Amino acid sequence: MRESVQAEVMMSFLVSEELAFRIPVELGYEAADPYAVQLTFHLPGDAPVSWTFGRELLVDGVAGPCGDGDVHIAPDDPELLSDVLITLQVGTEQAVFRAGVAPLIAFLDRTDKLVPLGQERSMAGFDSLLDQALDRILAEEQSAG
Repeated sequence: MRESVQAEVMMSFLVSEELAFRIPVELGYEAADPYAVQLTFHLPGDAPVSWTFGRELLVDGVAGPCGDGDVHIAPDDPELLSDVLITLQVGTEQAVFRAGVAPLIAFLDRTDKLVPLGQERSMAGFDSLLDQALDRILAEEQSAG
């Protein structure tokens, strides 16, 4: 069974109103951490930077503004639903990225096929139950041998 979903999308890094450049961004989702998505930004000349936040935040941000704290996501133009702005903040510094809605929805659809929205709790518990069962089997084999 597949346990992760990966995708690469191009996003615009909005440096200012006059300056933006396109960068590759890896999207990642792991069934072992079913509530979270990870975005890894590949900025020119810098080491990749990863941000992890709630999958539901990305889902909600495609349709309307949302987010508290360090991550805010909102449609660039709510009437068109063609682009999403992702704002990441550390202290007083912030970075804004524009992404097309279509590749984000395709990625989220694939995550939903792996772990349906609303069923994360059952998947999160599965890994710990599997680990417990394997630990019991190994302990039994070691005591028998």
